[in-house]
Amino acid sequence: MSTTQTNKIEVIKAATSKINEVDFDNLSFGAIFTDHLFECDFKNGEWQKPVIKPYAPFLLDPSAKVFHYGQAIFEGMKAYKDDNNDLWLFRPDENYKRFNSSAVRMAMPEVPENIFMDGLNQLLQLDEAWVKKGKGNSMYIRPFMIATGEGVIANPSDEYKFMILLSPAKSYYAGEVKVLIAEHYSRAANGGIGAAKAAGNYAAQFYPTTLANKEGFQQVIWTDDATHTKLEEAGTMNVFFRINDTLLTAPTSERILDGITRKSLLDMAIKEGINVEVRPVLASELVEASKNGSLKEIFGAGTAAVVNPIIGYSYKDVYYELPKLENSYASLLKEKLTNIQHKLAEDTFGWTVKI
Repeated sequence: MSTTQTNKIEVIKAATSKINEVDFDNLSFGAIFTDHLFECDFKNGEWQKPVIKPYAPFLLDPSAKVFHYGQAIFEGMKAYKDDNNDLWLFRPDENYKRFNSSAVRMAMPEVPENIFMDGLNQLLQLDEAWVKKGKGNSMYIRPFMIATGEGVIANPSDEYKFMILLSPAKSYYAGEVKVLIAEHYSRAANGGIGAAKAAGNYAAQFYPTTLANKEGFQQVIWTDDATHTKLEEAGTMNVFFRINDTLLTAPTSERILDGITRKSLLDMAIKEGINVEVRPVLASELVEASKNGSLKEIFGAGTAAVVNPIIGYSYKDVYYELPKLENSYASLLKEKLTNIQHKLAEDTFGWTVKI
C-alpha cells in the first residue's frame, strides 16, 4: 500500500487491484465493489480526518447504536464515462441535499459539502478504470452513514461513520413487472420518516413485498396509511401513471420520497409537451381508467432502473393488464434521460457535472 495526502483527504492505495477478476459484461447489480472506499468519522462533536482506503470489512462494537436503534441513512447515485473518457455525475447536488435532509430527520449530523463532494470526486478519480464507457454502463454510488456510538440506552448516538462505496453497474432490467396495490400495508405514515432515505424504510417493505412475490407479483404499489386509497410509490421507486395522454404522479410529502429521477422525468415530460399533473391518484381512478380503456401506462422511476415499466396490477383480487404500446412515455423519457446522463445528447437542463 502507498499513502498520499490530497486536499486534506488521506489516500491509502490498495497494493493490488481486483479489477481483472471482474466480468463487466455480467454484473449483478450492487454485488461487486471497487478497490477503494471513502470513510470519515464523526466524534467529539466534529468530523474527523477523511480517508480513502482499500475496500475491506471493518469492526463495530456489538452495542453500536445502528444495530439497536436503526440510525442509518443512504443515497443512490450514478457516475458515467463518456466517449472522451471524461467522468460525469448526474445532479449530485440533489443527492447531497437529500442526504442531509435524511440526516436531520434521523437526528444525525449533517455531512459538510467538502467532505461529501471532495470525497466522492477523489474516490471516483482513483477508481475511474472501473467506470466503463458505453450506454448502459455506469458506476453506482452508495453514500451512507451509520451510528457507531456504543451503548444500548435509547438516545441518538454521539459517534457516526460516513462512507462512500462504488459498484460498477450495467443497465438494470427487472423483466416484466406486475404489481399488487396494497390494501393493508403502508410504506410510510404522516409524521414518519417516509421522506428520508432511512434504512428502516426499506426493511419494513420486505415482508409485504415477499407476500406479494408469493402471489406472483414482483412489487407493491404502496397506498396511504390513513385510507389506503391514494397511490404513492411502487416498490422502492416513485410511480407514474398515464391516463389517455396525461402523465400523473403523486406529490412528494412526508410519506413520499423526493426522487431525483422523478423530478427529472417531470421536467423532461413538460419540455416534450406532455400534459403533466402532480396530484393524488386514487386506486379507484386507476381501476376506472382500466375499465374504460384510458389507462395506457404505469412505470416506476428511480436511480437503479431509471424507468421500469409495469405490465399489470392487481387491486381487490382483480388483475388488470396494461396495453402494449409501441411509443410509450416510459421508453421516450428513459431514452432522453439516459442520453443526457451518458452525454449522448445536449444537457439543456444543466444536470450533469464533470468530475
